[in-house]
Amino acid sequence: MKVALLTVSDSAVNGTREDKSGPTLRSLIDSSKTIDAETVECCLVEDDRDKIAQILIDLCTRSDVIITTGGTGFAPRDVTPEATLSVIDKRCGGLETALHMRSLQSTPLAALSRLCVGIRGHTLIVNLPGSTNAVKLM
Repeated sequence: MKVALLTVSDSAVNGTREDKSGPTLRSLIDSSKTIDAETVECCLVEDDRDKIAQILIDLCTRSDVIITTGGTGFAPRDVTPEATLSVIDKRCGGLETALHMRSLQSTPLAALSRLCVGIRGHTLIVNLPGSTNAVKLM
């Protein structure tokens, strides 16, 4: 399975914060003994709905799964779910519920995540929060 990772973060793009969730996610995927997956691409983009949507569309042409990290909170520039909704063909509500339930077992703050899961063509797109703890939980 080919997995692409997309970190969404203004501060990581402009260099004021190091992206830690993307590399953490890559390490978890590449070292997994449970799934046969390889990370084929890692991208970084600012919190911009149109740019996120365009990258998602592009990554769908060469990935089976796209996992985004970041941009799922309540801040005005947190628009990853909106960008995802604009490009998917079908929403996967059951997977969203499962991810929320898994996170809520560790922290009540998981209720503040607006993650989205959906399918575009044959590619599954999963939004995760931008914290390394959230990425490790999933």
